[in-house]
Amino acid sequence: MVASPLAALTAQLLARRDLAPADVAAAAAALAAAEVPEAPKADFLTALAEKGETATEVAAFAAEFRSRAVDSGVGAWAAEAIDIVGTGGDHAGGFNISSVVVLVLASAGVTVMKHGNRGITSRCGSADLLAGLGVDLEAPPEKQRRALGELGFAFFFAPSYHPAFRSITPVRRALAARGQRTVFNILGPLTNPGRPGRILLGSFADGWVPRLAGALEVLGTEAGLVAHGRIDATRGIDELTSATVNRVRGVGRLRDLDGEWRAADFGLAPASFSELQGGDLAANLALVEALVGGRGPAGLVDTIALNAAVALWICGRTETPAEGIPQARELLLGGAVARKIADVREFYR
Repeated sequence: MVASPLAALTAQLLARRDLAPADVAAAAAALAAAEVPEAPKADFLTALAEKGETATEVAAFAAEFRSRAVDSGVGAWAAEAIDIVGTGGDHAGGFNISSVVVLVLASAGVTVMKHGNRGITSRCGSADLLAGLGVDLEAPPEKQRRALGELGFAFFFAPSYHPAFRSITPVRRALAARGQRTVFNILGPLTNPGRPGRILLGSFADGWVPRLAGALEVLGTEAGLVAHGRIDATRGIDELTSATVNRVRGVGRLRDLDGEWRAADFGLAPASFSELQGGDLAANLALVEALVGGRGPAGLVDTIALNAAVALWICGRTETPAEGIPQARELLLGGAVARKIADVREFYR
């Protein structure tokens, strides 16, 4: 059996002692090593989750795996770009809101760098939906650069850009099958290979909002917002929605924001969470068709418009988060997003 530092680090975590940056570096190297068995990786990730990752630990893990990512060569766009992404792991069954928000923003002329994967803790991940809409998940970096220029967005399929994750994915899937989240639910949004300067990040849990905001601060994010939607006393979603009380925390230029948002704060009617539910790929593609055809659930339309408007504000396109809602709604319902989907299919054909 290959020796690794994971056993000693797991003991440290079980004793509720936080990891130093050097510990994180050693753990990341062991987790990424194919020759290290799965059992100690699972034990380490479970112990880390049970202790509770600190913002500093999360930022250190993100920096380690960013350094191992394939260079996407899109630095020329990064400062002005935004990622719209959730951590996953909420088990709420929501629709792929962020993926449609990407199309709205690209239609508004905002550069978006979306990073994601196929569903691991959901029936339809962002990669599943976008592939269903025509995106080539295996497109090489040069094609992604063309996509940024011609479509206004690129999708970075995590397995293609993070070879270091290959040795971790089986462990993560096995843990997810028994309901155990890992730090990799949190790391995905923080390891976008495009390194966009802005982010709208949905958190799987209320208590993680300040920690994720803290990690993004350590990583030097220019502007961003972390949000968690509370569905009821026992459930939440990694989205900003019109159906939930939304815990929000700003990052970078917006770091003074710390509070709660509700639909009424934006002139929107509170929705039932049932209007935001998604399904498998076929169901979610049908929902996209309904949305762009003006037949989508009102609460889902409002939620997509709200997220797009907040992203416009994060990017400095509007003075307030509410100001962009009419524009976002018109792009979604007025044909611009339908045309963007057609352009996507043609571009990747």
